[in-house]
Amino acid sequence: MFYLKKANTFQGVSFQELAQQFGTPLYLYDEQMIRAQCQTFLSNFVHPFVRSEVIYASKAFLTKAMATLIHQEGLSLDVVSGGELFTAVQGKFPVNRLYFHGNNKSRKELLEAIEAHVGTIIIDSEAEFLLLQSILPNNTNQRVMLRINPGIEAHTHEYIQTTKNDSKFGESIFADSTMSLISRISKDSRFDFVGLHSHIGSQIFEESSFYEHSRAVLRYVKAITVQTKVVVKEINLGGGFGVEYTSADQGIDLIEVLPKMLDTIYQAAMDLEIAIPKVLIEPGRAIVAQAGSTLYEVGSTKQTVEGKNYLMVDGSMADHIRTALYQAIYDAVLISDREISSSSVYTVAGKACESGDVLIRSIQLPQAQAGDYLLVKTTGAYHYSMASNYNRLTKPAVVFVNNGVCRVVVKKETYADLIRLDVDMEE
Repeated sequence: MFYLKKANTFQGVSFQELAQQFGTPLYLYDEQMIRAQCQTFLSNFVHPFVRSEVIYASKAFLTKAMATLIHQEGLSLDVVSGGELFTAVQGKFPVNRLYFHGNNKSRKELLEAIEAHVGTIIIDSEAEFLLLQSILPNNTNQRVMLRINPGIEAHTHEYIQTTKNDSKFGESIFADSTMSLISRISKDSRFDFVGLHSHIGSQIFEESSFYEHSRAVLRYVKAITVQTKVVVKEINLGGGFGVEYTSADQGIDLIEVLPKMLDTIYQAAMDLEIAIPKVLIEPGRAIVAQAGSTLYEVGSTKQTVEGKNYLMVDGSMADHIRTALYQAIYDAVLISDREISSSSVYTVAGKACESGDVLIRSIQLPQAQAGDYLLVKTTGAYHYSMASNYNRLTKPAVVFVNNGVCRVVVKKETYADLIRLDVDMEE
């Protein structure tokens, strides 16, 4: 197995140059790939008889630059906190195309959303409706949706299933109180109730789950129409489109599945004899995951007395938490100027003071040595978003690369950044 210098580039820029200029660890994004994936969703989520909209789920990865890019590509944007809302606004994203999600929104966050004139607020619960009702000015007409839980258990990791019957998200379609809540929302003139939101989970590979979800929501729309006479104009089916992290995964074929989702909606609406609602989806991971990689420098290798080979990198679970949190599996390549003819099976470990600080549990790589680089693939979703300063480690820079041109969208943190909010103790 050989890794040659001529192959050691990221969109035309050498990894050595990237490491020297921006330091490691380093989050790298292929800007062209992000933009192309946005257009894949927009061009395939279409149907001659069904109106549709694509909303980027910003929790996957959000910066001011990313908000600007999403606007440029013509997608809408969802946010789930006051911080994400602030970032989107600072990134000059049009507020009328913002969707404010999240459970247990605070009074402060809801007031911020109202003051910013956020286009749509997704109400997660009756308690949230009552809170919003108590603070919404009389002269407003706020667009809202209600998040429902259709009780569909998608086949994915339990931590990212979101519609189990005991989920913290939304109101169950099996509870009579949910129908009553919809009626109450629609009768308050300050609310423009446009429809329902639901999301069955993330990293879903079985396309049938999306069709089952679509039909279940349409059946509930029919029940609402019959029982309350409330018109459901829009349904938001969330995201969850599975992506390939390793060769063992088979990602969702978007070109096939997206139009089939809309056709499922069309056929179900015809069968149920109801008006066809506008259909919205919220891909996040599926837009940015494969466009991102993380570059590390190898510090050392080590073999334990039991024969386990460790490859130590200068990052950690602070910048790569998903392996520890979800048992996620990643692929990686070794970057070296050397010609290497032998390989080893390594556990890739970081520098955090935790036994569980493992980035990749088992991977066969060329024999590594200090000074080599390791590129971990498919880290574009949730890595920067979930990064921390555990052990007072600084967060990496984030760099977009486009046709050989590098653009820093997040600066590398410094030690000064770590103590910026600290307050000295009085002597």
